[in-house]
Formats: sequence, C-alpha cells, structure tokens
Amino acid sequence: MAGLGKAIHEIHSLENLAERDTFFCRLHPLAKVLVTIGYLVLVMSFGKYDLIGLSGMCLYPLILMILGDISIRQAFRRLRPVLLMVCLVGAANPLFDRTPWMTAGGVVITTGMLSMAALFLKTGFAVFASYILIATTTMEQICYALRKIHVPQILVTVLLLIYRYLVLMMKEADRITQAYLLRAPGEKGIRKSAWGSVAGQMLLRSMDRAQRVYESMTLRGFRGEFFPGGKFVPVWQSVLYGIFWGGFLAVIRVVPVFRIAGRIFML
Repeated sequence: MAGLGKAIHEIHSLENLAERDTFFCRLHPLAKVLVTIGYLVLVMSFGKYDLIGLSGMCLYPLILMILGDISIRQAFRRLRPVLLMVCLVGAANPLFDRTPWMTAGGVVITTGMLSMAALFLKTGFAVFASYILIATTTMEQICYALRKIHVPQILVTVLLLIYRYLVLMMKEADRITQAYLLRAPGEKGIRKSAWGSVAGQMLLRSMDRAQRVYESMTLRGFRGEFFPGGKFVPVWQSVLYGIFWGGFLAVIRVVPVFRIAGRIFML
C-alpha cells in the first residue's frame, strides 16, 4: 500500500514539475523533443570502448538540471531502479571480454571493464536526458511533438493512454489494498487465496474508470490529435535553443573535451 501511494505521488510530482512557469518548461515541446532525440543518437554513436569521448556528453544533462532547477538528488532517487538494473546487466561484460588493455597500480584493466563503464555512462546519460524531458514537458506536449515529427497517430495515442491508464490502475490497486486491510487489520498483506479475486476486481474497476475517462475525452473533442496548450516563449527562442544544443552536442561528439582539458591541465 505504501509503495503504490508513493509511486502515485511520484507521478503527480513529475507532472507538477513539468507544469512550472520556468523558461525550460515554456520552451516549445518540439524543440525539446528533437534535442533529446539528437542527444540520444549521439550518445549511442560512441564506440563501446570510447570512455573518454563519451564522458563529455555529461555536460548536457548537468547544465540543464542546474539551469532548469531540477534536483539531481531526486533524479538519482527516482531513477535508481533503472540504473541498478543496467548495472546488473552490464556487470557481466568483464567476465566475457578479458582482453588486457592497460595496467594501473598492479591492476589489469580489461576491455570488458571499459565496455561495462561505457554501457553505464550511455544508459545513465540516456535515462537522465529522458528524465529532463519529462520534468520539463507534460505528456500531452510530448505527444504533440511526436505527432509533429510524423510518428504514427495510433502509437502516440497508445502512449498517452498507457500513461493515463497506468495511473488509474495504480489508484484502483491502492484503494482495493486499503479496503482489504481495513477488513483484515491483523494481516500484513493480502492472503494468497485472495490474490485472484483481488486482481479480478482491480482489473474490472480499472476498465470501468478507463472507459469513463475515454468517454470524457471524446466528449471534450478528442479525436486522436494533440494540441500543445499552455504558454510558450517566443518561437525564435525555441529555435535558438534547438540550434545551440544541436551545434554544442555536435562539437562535443567530434572534439574529446575531457582529453583536451586533461592535456591543458598537465601543461
């Protein structure tokens, strides 16, 4: 029960975060989506051993989180399960790729260790870039931007409905769990014998609420198309935002920033 309530609270917190009246939240969603997609493509384009070049891509999420007033601590806390899962998957790389690369302090560093670290960085950067997009753009605005780049309408609609209905299912599960515990105060959880009936009730109640939500959407004129809504900065500012980050990320991709900075520091 506490876990469901916490998850629902986190989703609503992200929605409130994206609805703030800040410069980054008021940028046109198309510019933010295009920059995020470009950043993800550039991050994934690095070789599996190019750890130094890849590390320069940390500037994008770091700068945006600082300027956008997005808590880095909360981001780590919310993304911890995803990052932990990636760490568990990538931890097997040193076991399969044992080719020596260099020796540091008597410890042999293998190419498997490099590929593992590169995988951690790639996934971490991708997850944080997606988190920044969600923290500064509502789901409706993201869907609007996806339609603008001609993503199929059915895929965008399914994405929105999954997002909305997932919250509904979580709320119904929370209500059913609370009702069960109130009727069985001495139990620490739901008995196994009641799992089937509880799951069935949750599914039926979620479907009823989902049907009511869909009917409300159609009554308000929803026909599968999306409109940005909200107040945005002038168009030229969003265009400059996209051009700036496009050029900046392209330069970081070509120029090994940290390697050059290290050489200058050594001089």
